[in-house]
Amino acid sequence: MKQWMYFALLSTLFAGLTSVLAKFGLREMPVNFGVAVRTSMVFAIVWINYFIFSDKTGSQPEMKHYLFLLASGVTTAFSWIFYYKAITVGDVSMVAAIDKASIVITIILSVALLKEPLTPKLIVGGCLILGGLLVLTWK
Repeated sequence: MKQWMYFALLSTLFAGLTSVLAKFGLREMPVNFGVAVRTSMVFAIVWINYFIFSDKTGSQPEMKHYLFLLASGVTTAFSWIFYYKAITVGDVSMVAAIDKASIVITIILSVALLKEPLTPKLIVGGCLILGGLLVLTWK
């Protein structure tokens, strides 16, 4: 298996734990405070990771790269805020399923903006994800 696959599988494991742990944590806490507590922990761990494991040498990135990362931070913040609001009132399994449909948006944007190839495998996989979402959320 390629190294990126190990990292992706670890990401999947931790993402799955995240939602259930968050639901437990939000039981007696205002949702916005819960997001702030979680984000503070993320902030601390990410900076510790940077200082311990990152190669800090190299060229200075252009300003546009910082702007893209800041925009990504804004979209992440809104995603987390709305996700936490959703899991406080809904079933974590349903909210997570709907949230994972973001993969389809990622596929579309990666093809349109990053010029990544649209393969039959991506098309079928995206359709299966949407189909699975419909199966899980159909009433």
